[in-house]
Amino acid sequence: MKESVYKTYDELPLFLNANLVAQVLGVSPSSGYELMHEPGFPVLRVGSRMVVPKEQFIRWVTEHTEGGDRG
Repeated sequence: MKESVYKTYDELPLFLNANLVAQVLGVSPSSGYELMHEPGFPVLRVGSRMVVPKEQFIRWVTEHTEGGDRG
């Protein structure tokens, strides 16, 4: 697993692209791209571009972390 260069959520930009999602999660760029195509992943489409709002990404990580509140 690759180590993330980001140490806190505060360091993230407001919107994340597939490569940045992959970097944060410590996975390959192709895995980040695939994740952004998963149903339920919080993607915002701007034309042909896909980005993830930072706050929704943090919420998604929290909800999908073992022991996280899933409703």
